Amino acid sequence: MSGFETAWLALREPADKAARAANLMAEVVAHCERLEAPTIMDIGCGTGATHRVLSAHLPTDARWYLVDNDPRLLGEAERRIGSIGVRYIQKDLTDLESLDLRGIDLMTASAFFDLCSQAFCDDLVERLSRQNIAFYAALNYDGRIRWSDPHERDCDVVDAFNRHQRGDKGFGAALGPEAAAWLERALLSRGYRIARADSRWELDGSHAALQDAFLRGMMLPVAEIGDIRPDDLEAWLAFRLGKVRDGGGLVVGHTDLWALPR
Repeated sequence: MSGFETAWLALREPADKAARAANLMAEVVAHCERLEAPTIMDIGCGTGATHRVLSAHLPTDARWYLVDNDPRLLGEAERRIGSIGVRYIQKDLTDLESLDLRGIDLMTASAFFDLCSQAFCDDLVERLSRQNIAFYAALNYDGRIRWSDPHERDCDVVDAFNRHQRGDKGFGAALGPEAAAWLERALLSRGYRIARADSRWELDGSHAALQDAFLRGMMLPVAEIGDIRPDDLEAWLAFRLGKVRDGGGLVVGHTDLWALPR
């Protein structure tokens, strides 16, 4: 799940769109409507999903900076979005100090901060607070995974997966499921007003392809932890894929955050 392949991002985008907390999105939109020509920076933008879900509701004079380190994903974003009102920036976000935030009114990110370290999040929030920049962080994985049909190894698999999520994903030891809570504390300590909301995926038989990809994507991280014998893990996967074919469901927990400087 950390490879950010275009196919995976395309597969998850409809579920992400449905999961976003509508009340927080409404607050983001209302904030931008109060600004003249709001300027938005989306970091870890991937193929531009955040732009696609928000831009239709924002003022027509809104300007965007889409930032990602992967030129393939930026190219796909530009192909799908175009260049009107949008600038694409290839940037290694581990070099946070060189990220130019002058003139930015709102920073956004989706399904990103669970991959980041405590130090990265603290540094980012400090920079946002110095510039009085509003902040919308959607779809932060929170560690909850639950299937409609239980299996005796579900808890073992989820525990191993969550431990792997705390490994280094390029920014140092990742926050994983603790990302939203850590960000909230950091923002509150710098005087931000915070709203948070649940944005879980609720998948059913109509999401079979996404469920299949999610399950297969769990295998390598869980195997790398090494607590489950390979044959037991394969048996668990076979059971799970069978339940997907039978129309079974899956819940994956996420949390959205909206933060305004005082």
